Amino acid sequence: MVQLHHPASSRKRPSSAFIPPFPPPKIPKPTTATTNNSDNSQRPSGDDSETLIEKMVSVLADAGCTLVNPTGPPCLPSEPLKLRRHLHRLFSSSDNASLRSDFLSGFSSYIQSPKNLRRVLISSSRDGSVSTKGDSLVRHLLLVPSIQLDLQNMLLEKLPEYFDVNPYPSGTSCSLDDDVARLILNHFRWLDFLTDSNAFTDKLMQVLSICPLDLKKEIIGSLPEIIGDQNNKAVVDSLERMLQEDLAIIVPVLDSFSNLNLDDQLQEQVITIALSCIRTIDAEHMPYLLRFLLLSATTANVRRIIFQMREQLKFIGVSNSRAMQHSKLKGKSPVDNTEASILDALRSSLRFKNILCQEILKELKTLENPRDHKVIDIWLLMLIYMNGESLQKSVEKMLKKKIIEGCIQEVMFDQCIHGNKELVQDYFPSFLSLSEYLLACKEQKARGFGIHMYTCLFEEFIDTYSRQEVLGALVAHVGSGINFEVNSALDTMILLASKYSEKLIPLSSHINGILDYLEVFSVENLHKVYEVFSHLALAARSSEDSFGSSIANELLMIVRKQVSNPDLKFKKMGLIGTLKIVSCLGDANNTTHTSLTQKSNSEEALELLKTSLDSCKQLSLPLVMFYDELVTLLNYRTLQPPIMEWIGKHVGEFESIFLSDLEGGKLPAKDLYCGLEGELWMNLDGDISPICLNILPLASSSLQSASSLQILPANFLLLSVVERLANQGSLGGIDALLGCPLHLPSSKYFSGAGWQSLIGKQKQIVCLSLYYAANWIRELLNAFCTQVSGKFECTSQATKEEIIGKLLKRLRNLVFLESLLNSYLKQCPLSLPELHLHVEHPGPALLNHLTHVGNVEKKNEHKKTHESSSPNNKRKHKKASMNSDADGKLKQPTILDVLRKAGAVTSQEASNEDSSGQLSKGRTSESTGHHARDSNEPVTVEVSAVAKALEAQRFKFRPLLVDCFSILTFSKNRDSCCPDPAAELPLHLYLLRDLHSKLDYFTPASKQNLVRCLSAPPGLSSMTVNEFLGKIRLLFPSLKKHFDGVVYILKEGAETCPEHWNFQWASAGNPDIPDLVLSNSSVFTSVFKEILCCFSKILNLPDIQTEKSVLSDLLEAFQPIRIPDCIFSGIQPIPSPGSIEYLYCGAFSFVEDILDTACSFSFFLASEAVLTLESVVTSVQKFFDKLMEGNAKTVRTGCVLGVLPALRIRLGTSAQKLLSHNWEGENLENGWKSKGEIVQKILHIYLENSESTSNLLEELACSILPQVPCKTTVENDCHGFPTLCSATFVVWYRVLHEENLAILTKLVKEVGVLEKPRAGVQHETVEKLLIKLRHSVNVVVSLVNMCKTHDKVTVHAMAVKYGGKFVDSFLKVFDFLQTHFQVHSEPVIQLVKELQKATRTIQALCSEAKGLKQTVITTKIPSTKRSMERFLFRVKALLHTTSSGCTFWMGNLKHKDLTGQVVSSQAYVDDQNENVDEDLMETVGGDQPTSVTSDEDREVE
Repeated sequence: MVQLHHPASSRKRPSSAFIPPFPPPKIPKPTTATTNNSDNSQRPSGDDSETLIEKMVSVLADAGCTLVNPTGPPCLPSEPLKLRRHLHRLFSSSDNASLRSDFLSGFSSYIQSPKNLRRVLISSSRDGSVSTKGDSLVRHLLLVPSIQLDLQNMLLEKLPEYFDVNPYPSGTSCSLDDDVARLILNHFRWLDFLTDSNAFTDKLMQVLSICPLDLKKEIIGSLPEIIGDQNNKAVVDSLERMLQEDLAIIVPVLDSFSNLNLDDQLQEQVITIALSCIRTIDAEHMPYLLRFLLLSATTANVRRIIFQMREQLKFIGVSNSRAMQHSKLKGKSPVDNTEASILDALRSSLRFKNILCQEILKELKTLENPRDHKVIDIWLLMLIYMNGESLQKSVEKMLKKKIIEGCIQEVMFDQCIHGNKELVQDYFPSFLSLSEYLLACKEQKARGFGIHMYTCLFEEFIDTYSRQEVLGALVAHVGSGINFEVNSALDTMILLASKYSEKLIPLSSHINGILDYLEVFSVENLHKVYEVFSHLALAARSSEDSFGSSIANELLMIVRKQVSNPDLKFKKMGLIGTLKIVSCLGDANNTTHTSLTQKSNSEEALELLKTSLDSCKQLSLPLVMFYDELVTLLNYRTLQPPIMEWIGKHVGEFESIFLSDLEGGKLPAKDLYCGLEGELWMNLDGDISPICLNILPLASSSLQSASSLQILPANFLLLSVVERLANQGSLGGIDALLGCPLHLPSSKYFSGAGWQSLIGKQKQIVCLSLYYAANWIRELLNAFCTQVSGKFECTSQATKEEIIGKLLKRLRNLVFLESLLNSYLKQCPLSLPELHLHVEHPGPALLNHLTHVGNVEKKNEHKKTHESSSPNNKRKHKKASMNSDADGKLKQPTILDVLRKAGAVTSQEASNEDSSGQLSKGRTSESTGHHARDSNEPVTVEVSAVAKALEAQRFKFRPLLVDCFSILTFSKNRDSCCPDPAAELPLHLYLLRDLHSKLDYFTPASKQNLVRCLSAPPGLSSMTVNEFLGKIRLLFPSLKKHFDGVVYILKEGAETCPEHWNFQWASAGNPDIPDLVLSNSSVFTSVFKEILCCFSKILNLPDIQTEKSVLSDLLEAFQPIRIPDCIFSGIQPIPSPGSIEYLYCGAFSFVEDILDTACSFSFFLASEAVLTLESVVTSVQKFFDKLMEGNAKTVRTGCVLGVLPALRIRLGTSAQKLLSHNWEGENLENGWKSKGEIVQKILHIYLENSESTSNLLEELACSILPQVPCKTTVENDCHGFPTLCSATFVVWYRVLHEENLAILTKLVKEVGVLEKPRAGVQHETVEKLLIKLRHSVNVVVSLVNMCKTHDKVTVHAMAVKYGGKFVDSFLKVFDFLQTHFQVHSEPVIQLVKELQKATRTIQALCSEAKGLKQTVITTKIPSTKRSMERFLFRVKALLHTTSSGCTFWMGNLKHKDLTGQVVSSQAYVDDQNENVDEDLMETVGGDQPTSVTSDEDREVE
């Protein structure tokens, strides 16, 4: 039986069966072999052929069809269906088998003539009407089932005869009626049915294999319209074989695949075929292939398609070389068009199917190795980014993540952009948008990539519009006000200005607006702004364009105006601009030439320098800044000889201003200066010293005017730099300054009687002389440490040894001078002059400190002291003092002013004493000081103590540069009388404190270290963390060596040699001060603490985990002699020796061993050791996070993951050891009252790093804490924690509340995860959560109920505050409790009942606080009561919605006190009215129900 199929409305052939209007034939199917035999081997002769044709014509005539029509094609009846039915009945009859054969033979003979074949193929007329056209005769005959297959085979065999027949030999394409091959093919399309589709398909495939390419493409493209669905498998297999032979047919094959009705298996097969062609296909066909693959994607195969496409598609890499070949051609090259088509295909496909975008992002997210990323990834992200806003955020985050991990690199972006301008043109806005996002990121790597993108876009797009867009985006970044974003934008501008300054000149109007807002920039950014415009000015001066020269003139005019401005804010800006212009114009490597009518660049630069210097001569601070900026310039830029010659002449005046000659190492005459005798201090060269530094004469002569001593350190720094540049790094020409003595006031004035004999002015001169001397020595150290730190190899070993000896002596001088100055500043409060201009944050608060503001301030203070005796004037003068500067002008105080007025100090001093109190003492009036200290008591000078009086004004000192830390590496005991290790510890302590302050700057800001955020220490503002680490990494072994020495002294109690200290003291030239005190124990403990602090801070500096070599050096330096095996217990796998993980364990073990020694000596030292252990664990956590960001799961990640929990447990044990240690009175440093903050930190560490924080909290809150008496009594440690006493009870109480809240917050998150839709929650999991909740409730109940025995208001306030927060967080788990109430009703009810005990106590606390008007508590009542009210109704809702046997009722709560006794109050006279009044007082706006205030807690039974 023959299967017949009806036509479909689409190109795909239907698969359903079609029942013809007449029965199928009862004859056997003719075979192809039979047909071929009858048509070829036994072809009829001419006479037989005519006879057969006549029979065929007769049969058609009987059916109503006139074959022979002189006027055109055959004439068909008006109802062709009747024709087909008649022929089918005729040929289907078994009696007419010969007639069917004769008809087919006759038709075959008839179409032997090309003319006749064409007649039967073209459209026929109906009933002889020429105007009525219909299907051709062949079309109708093909719809006769009994002869369909024979006719199909007959036509297919005729097809090869017309492969090369073209009626138009000129090559033009012919019409359809003239192309017989296409006419034949057209008749196979859209047949109503196929009697034998398999045989027809086989025959068609045979013919298709020999067809010419054009016809083959057309047939392949028409296959879905010709064959049925049941032959899809054969078609796919045949087309696959053809593709293997000829890839030129790929486009029609893909078109055919797209239109075939394929099942899932065949669909996967064609996807596989298409994927195999990606690597070998021609580029022009790639867009079609990609579009087919992407549009064929399903959830099952999309990942495979994306993976193969990324792996095999290399159109960018291939086309780049071709693009370079076609770069000289006009217009778009074919390659560019191909690439554009590929991107367009990708873009349209991604827009059409959102699943593709999601899968691409998932695929990229799974890639971990940088080598797995390709250029196509950038394009895919860009195309997804362009397709809409829904995924733009995801693309931005993905791109940033890949850039930070180093997976997407700059060279990959270069391959996308460079040489592909026409291709990228349409994507320029999106690239620019991504550049804007990256440049605004906090991460440095992301901003660096953004800078590179901006640069590439500017380089590649040379049209004015695109470059204006780039500059406009950069200006927007500059105006953002975000420091790191402004920095990066200006860095980009500098890069563009240095490379393309001439190209930027015509576009300068788009960035000139930046010059209008110079006052809002920090100094670092001011340098960058001026550098941008200096490059433009340099290019403009060499340009003949008048517009360009106007830019240079405008910049020079702005700078000259700023330098001439009397306001220091603008003068500072002008100085920065001047020296930045000089660095460009005066660069020795500058080869640009100016026009003949202009000055040369060096002449212009020299004139600017002279103008700036002249404007600063009368003001010390601007001149100091001028010198400092010039030093910075000389350190990184070589200037032209005329400029260097002028600078050399200027610094040559140093000797005549600041030095005086000596005769035999003695002063030629002993003169009095303001009544003060002078003498030579600190002479390291002895009698051969030819000069001395004139400090006392200059200080006394300049007391009432601008002091030349204020510029002394900066001037010397410039002198040393010029000397080094002129002598290949050597300072041999000025080495006499290192050992020359200082002319200072006589040492006799530093005794008790001598100091009291001085008047106020003389005391000021003495203090200022010490101050200038200390800063002079600081600059000596800065200059000459470069000779021995390895920075310059210009001195012999003997010279180095001599310099090292003098440097150590000078450091002793510095320690002595600052200790002496600190002591006498307490006696004579004085505002010291600034020796460098604060440049980090411009503004009047920092810039209006002129020379010797102390004089004016002293007068004002003296006046204020007398006026402030009147109570009415106190507040008025307090306000006036805060809002007036040294000149008496009103100004708004800045944050920095407030901090300095408060005496803000660095973190290491904050714990010793309240700095604000210290500074307030220091700022008392002169007259008050005289009355308070007119006795003859000696002034004690403590060398090792923190210089508290100086620390408040430390920002005014000249900084020690990082090179000075090399002193820590020098071998000790030079010229020693004995091997005393403690003799040089005061020197090391001084340097360690300075190192600590510098580390504070690089450490991430915190509330405790606000000063660091506001001002960068001089010398560090332009230094990165990596540069700083590179300079100090050589110190690590020395830090460990000094630390071991201190630990040995503390542990063994080694005796120190006083003669050693005195000998070193005398050899340094320090005068003999009778009241000088050196506390050895203080030095030892201070060095111990400072080294541990520095180790902790270095270990947790930003990005140190990425500097593996520095991190390894640091950890390796702090390794014990042997790491005990117990440190590795529980760690799997055990770290290999030498690995970072192994070194972490070693460093932890080293500090852990130190803890035992510290516990036997000092609580502060022990706490410092525990905090250091915490820093090690924190660093391990950061290291693990970095590994997870980079390479995800690796062997190293698993090792670190094993180390981390083991170290955490040991850290908790160490914290417990400190808390439970039995401290003796002498080790407590003034009792427990000042230890609250440290105890709080240690307790947090103990709780957070225990094996079970929840169980430990319950034990402490329910068992340990209740044993502490509420009153100060004889303390007992029966609870096992001597650190827990009445003095520290509040600290413990607060910490337990905070940790319990943190535990509850974690439980809320766990509950949120369980509530997400997924498989059923395990019964055991719910039980564990309920147990944890019960522990947390027990803790808060116990803590709140302690208020019944502890009557401190602070404790009650914390109970109300944290109790309310706990209830508020507990409400978030009510949905979870309600869900599992039926199964776990008893535990849930117990939870609510237990928590009710706490809420009742909180109610009593609130009522008591309102009655006693305790505002500390009442401010927390409203929010707490709102939480408890919500808790009440949530419990009611829980019991109401669940059918339980519990009874719930509400009633008025009686007014009871903490002991449970009913309080007699007016509430029971008129209960309801009192409730209303009470509620109005408690709530804001009276929006709470009146019954709620007394109905907070109810019974649940």
